[in-house]
Amino acid sequence: MKKILFSLLFVGVATLANAQKSEIEAAKKQWALLSLNKDKTLADNLKTLNEGLAHTDKAIAHEKSKDLVESWSYRALFASRIALVDSLDAANSSANQKIAEEAVEKAKALDTKGNEKENIENARLTIQDAMRNRGIYAYQKKDFAGALAAFNEVTAKNPNDTAMFINAGVVAKEAKNYPEVVRNFKRAIELNYKDSKMLYNDIIKTTFDDIKDSVAGLTILKEASAKYPDDPYFIGVETDIYLKRGDIAKSQEMLGKLVAKEPKNANYQSLLGDTYYKQALAIQTQRNALDPKKTKEFSELGTKMTKFIDQAIPYYKAALDIDPKHVNTLENLAIIYAFKNDNVNYEAIKKRLAELK
Repeated sequence: MKKILFSLLFVGVATLANAQKSEIEAAKKQWALLSLNKDKTLADNLKTLNEGLAHTDKAIAHEKSKDLVESWSYRALFASRIALVDSLDAANSSANQKIAEEAVEKAKALDTKGNEKENIENARLTIQDAMRNRGIYAYQKKDFAGALAAFNEVTAKNPNDTAMFINAGVVAKEAKNYPEVVRNFKRAIELNYKDSKMLYNDIIKTTFDDIKDSVAGLTILKEASAKYPDDPYFIGVETDIYLKRGDIAKSQEMLGKLVAKEPKNANYQSLLGDTYYKQALAIQTQRNALDPKKTKEFSELGTKMTKFIDQAIPYYKAALDIDPKHVNTLENLAIIYAFKNDNVNYEAIKKRLAELK
């Protein structure tokens, strides 16, 4: 009698274990069905995916199949795909992403022979796509904070994804989260983004204008100038900072050293002209704010302004001797000659500008 009872018991255990293994087979069949569902609706695909995930729920719940790598690799496949295709439902997408991430780690640990390597990698990549999709959908809905969170999640898991750092910086700007603009664009520069100069422009402008941190702004500006020593924008911004501080001598000293080093650099000559021209513009603003009755003060300021303009002209001419097509210089000279009522020179400069356009 005992032998009969034991036999029945063993049969029962084997049947139950096989039943659990059949859950894995059922999950595999559901996965295969997805390739036939190309013309199905999102709801139909989600139904198939959720049914497949339910089979893996049962497989990992049983003692006999909870440590089978396929239980976890297929769980990772189903959950990651749900996270991807249901990206519009951010909460459900995130919840399934967590399931998928847990399953990927478990499958990696169990896959000692590498039989499920392809499925595990497939799931891992799908998780990344799901996070990217959530960011894109949030951006399209103008949920910039949500998009930033999604893109930051991608970069936290993949710190070498340059494109996602750019995306994060762009949506951070839309969200007016300026420290995040700087952080993400700096990281993209560190990863050798091909147009780092453009990112430096954004970082510098954001730091000075939005964060209003002149110390940090000047630091990043000097970094950009060292990386792009011939770029007139960075040199111009730095000299402009000194001009605004009233430190004209420092601005001209810096440019003077650059001119001595590269006397045939049109940008440096033009920027030296700018140090005088911008002082003239500042005086013009001051003069325009005067009471019209204060004719003496008006005349004195006009004399000062003209003096600075006359000091700018030789540097602008030197720049054009080096580079006859230096647009910034031509535009400034056109304004100067118009102010001085020098019609001959004004028409000549205007003609040159028209030819360039």
